[in-house]
Amino acid sequence: MKSALIVDDHPVVRAAVKIVLEKEGFKQIDEVSSGSEVMAMLREHAPNLLVLDLVMPGLDGLEVLERIRLSEFSCRVLIFTSLEPLFFQERCMRAGALAYVSKTNDLSQLHKAIHAVMAGYTYFSRLPSSSLDMLQSSEKQMIDSLSNRELAICRHLANGMSNKAIAELMNLSHKTVSTYKTRLIEKLGVHSAVHLRDFCKRNQLI
Repeated sequence: MKSALIVDDHPVVRAAVKIVLEKEGFKQIDEVSSGSEVMAMLREHAPNLLVLDLVMPGLDGLEVLERIRLSEFSCRVLIFTSLEPLFFQERCMRAGALAYVSKTNDLSQLHKAIHAVMAGYTYFSRLPSSSLDMLQSSEKQMIDSLSNRELAICRHLANGMSNKAIAELMNLSHKTVSTYKTRLIEKLGVHSAVHLRDFCKRNQLI
């Protein structure tokens, strides 16, 4: 019996994904709304497929992927997210995901990705790297140089969260977040939180 776990904080999205999974023959489909619930669910249900969003409260999808990679679980992971594949697809591939589907696509793409992954294939977009202009190309290199944790903190800062709120959300000390913030400003060549937000919006990180 094919089983799946949907991880997304939006009930409407989970309902749509569930319909697609049912059409693909999945009989047992569980759902959670935050990344922090995933490992316990994998342990309890051992699903064949994990459909994972990258943007969630608590643990984000990249952190979940890293934890799965370091664990004993052998679940197939399909990323279903609103984040731009140009900046996140390769990162997810490196972390062990087998497919990346943008929520902006027609749901038929999700059907195809699920079918491919369950048949033992991968499903990723062809990225238009050659069409990037010089500014975006150099900024993509900066983004690619960030660790998953740096990228997560960068996105939280760009969304206006305080160091204290980020520290509580990610179980880090206030000092650690402050250190990451300083490092990000240096790595990305920005001069303030306002410039950091502009950088993230320009590159569709938020």
